[in-house]
Amino acid sequence: MPTASPRSSLRIGYAAGAFDLFHVGHLNLLRQARRECDYLIAGIVSDDMLLQAKGSLPIVPLAERLEIVRNIAFVDEARAEVVPDKLETWRDVRFDVFFKGDDWRGTERGVRLERRFAKVGVEVVYFPYTVHTSSTALRRALENLESLQGAALSAGVRP
Repeated sequence: MPTASPRSSLRIGYAAGAFDLFHVGHLNLLRQARRECDYLIAGIVSDDMLLQAKGSLPIVPLAERLEIVRNIAFVDEARAEVVPDKLETWRDVRFDVFFKGDDWRGTERGVRLERRFAKVGVEVVYFPYTVHTSSTALRRALENLESLQGAALSAGVRP
């Protein structure tokens, strides 16, 4: 008779994200998620999926983002997320609770996600989105800095 997996009696949580330009908002999400489960899996969205979903590649490549997140003390496992369908990920991973920033709460995508997960017994838990810090804001700041440096060089001024 097969023995049960050591994970089988635990509440498994799954937190997905790009985790590009890792910042305190990412850390807050993972810390809060760990408080809500016994075993936390972080799904790091692949470069290809980010290009498909957002139209741009991340600044930090997947292998490095995986390394960063897997070394966060409260993350038990980090894995590349290579399929866009969260339910397909669930079929592979079998988590009990899915964590998301509350910027999804009440949106069409969020409601659809909740309905799909409810059918397989997965709870969706939202955490406050860190408004003052985001990878998008950091990316914009880097682009602005590069633009200013380029303008300065064109004007013959050394930055």
